[in-house]
Amino acid sequence: MGKRVLGVMLVALALAVSSVAAQESVEGDQVSVVILPEDTTKEAADTVQEKKPEIRIGHGSRGFEIGTSDGNWAMQLQLRLQFRLAYPRDTDPITFDDFETPDQILFKVNRSRIKWGGNAYRPWMKYYMEYEVGNSVLLDFRLMLEKWQAFNVKVGQWKAQYSLERIISSGRQQMMERSIVNRAFTIDRQQGVSLYGRLKGSGALDFNYWASVFTGTGRGSRSNDDENLMWMFRGQWNIFGRVVPFRGSDVDFTEKPTAGLAFAAVTNRSPYTRFSTSGGGQLQGFEDGEPGQYRVNQWYQETTLKYRGFAWQQEFHWKKVKDKINLTERTLTGWYFQAGYFFHHLWPAIPKPLEFSAQAAYYNPVVDLSGDLVQEYSFATNWFFNGHENKLTADVTYFKGDFPGFESQDEWRVRLQWDFST
Repeated sequence: MGKRVLGVMLVALALAVSSVAAQESVEGDQVSVVILPEDTTKEAADTVQEKKPEIRIGHGSRGFEIGTSDGNWAMQLQLRLQFRLAYPRDTDPITFDDFETPDQILFKVNRSRIKWGGNAYRPWMKYYMEYEVGNSVLLDFRLMLEKWQAFNVKVGQWKAQYSLERIISSGRQQMMERSIVNRAFTIDRQQGVSLYGRLKGSGALDFNYWASVFTGTGRGSRSNDDENLMWMFRGQWNIFGRVVPFRGSDVDFTEKPTAGLAFAAVTNRSPYTRFSTSGGGQLQGFEDGEPGQYRVNQWYQETTLKYRGFAWQQEFHWKKVKDKINLTERTLTGWYFQAGYFFHHLWPAIPKPLEFSAQAAYYNPVVDLSGDLVQEYSFATNWFFNGHENKLTADVTYFKGDFPGFESQDEWRVRLQWDFST
């Protein structure tokens, strides 16, 4: 299946080049590779380029690129592999039974992705697809109309812009993997439509917003289970008038302090109490649901900062699940704090590509139940060979779980990972 998809994408790449020529031919211009004499004036060169856009092929931060010099057509193709070694396991222990599973040494290709995106007809008409080869899963497919800064439209399937830790690609995380908080609170990939933009005023009057409507049944679901939709809103204040990018670590050494404060909320009614890359699922203690059985309301708060090699992010989550059939409800909370720094900027003897980072995370699966808490404390080092496109990460994590009626459980975990993108 993976080979067929790769073949289809390569064929599509060839067809896209043909379609560029066909489209420009219809408009009366011919796409060609133009070689100008050395003594050609700038005015003459601009005239030639306007009439005959060049096809340009190269490589950039998004992989292999092909497009026209006028910017109306562009395509990027990137392949990504993530190798991971873990002991005594790779998964996060969330329940009492998770702490009791046998130890093992694990090595795996954790992620193998094909990413394909660009723009067509105009620079602001964009598209993106992402495919997981190892599991034969189409993760993302979306179209974006981004002509204006304040008002843009997206339609398709993608990771909803809800929580920062989930929005950031797994290949651009500061830590090796997302925290224990993510599993219970992410709304993950959904199908729907979103309005979003940046409202930029003077000084600190700088905001981003995302207003989205989804089917609310998770990745890969082609229909809703009932007439209820998932509604989501995220508002973000760019405190210093600069937007913090959705990626971990301050690899680019941000010269001016760049910070954000965000709040988000979502409501949904479906058969599911949680979502993941696999689609809709259930939190521990919930049975498979009927259509519209679970009403889930949740909200979220976030802070983030990048400045001169230092990167900080923090999240707080609140979630309530109402069982409309059994007439029960449960409230759960989670929060984490995370920071990292390139100490080379303080002590030049420390290698420049080396970053140290740490995280503390807490998950309370039942707020009304005392003594019910899972804690995670992680320390990680990153060595950036070429930014996030090629990096080596090692981490050590300590887990502690308190469960009513059982003794406290704890566990150490060590992992090593290489993330590589073409």
